[in-house]
Amino acid sequence: MATSKFSWRSPFSLLATIGTSIPDSFLLLIARFGIAFIFFLSGRTKVTGLLTISDSAYYLFEDEYKVPLLSPYVAVHVATYAEHAFPILLVLGLFTRFTALSLLLMTLIIEIFVYPQAWPTHLSWAAILLLLVAKGGGKWSLDKLLKIP
Repeated sequence: MATSKFSWRSPFSLLATIGTSIPDSFLLLIARFGIAFIFFLSGRTKVTGLLTISDSAYYLFEDEYKVPLLSPYVAVHVATYAEHAFPILLVLGLFTRFTALSLLLMTLIIEIFVYPQAWPTHLSWAAILLLLVAKGGGKWSLDKLLKIP
């Protein structure tokens, strides 16, 4: 009786081979760009022109986004500028771990105080950000070029 080399595991072995051939630096680059655009586009909804905070953003922070310990005026500025600056740093791969940790903190604040019902979305953001905190920007980053751990 001839034995077949094909088994039910073959497709999974093929996927494992393909998956392990993708460089970690490519995966980290995609993670950096993906999460950067989420936060950057959120920041763009709060401004008009280049960086003029819109009246609607002030309204949201005064009436809907109740962040403790910060006045709505301070909170809208911190959030808006963070959502612009940190994504740019992530795309460049500069200070990746610090930047990802900062955005993770922002995500936790949003989850706890602003939109607790959006935990599935925030969990997916946290997963990407935790990867970047743990692994850094990868070989294709300014962190690597500048030898920033």
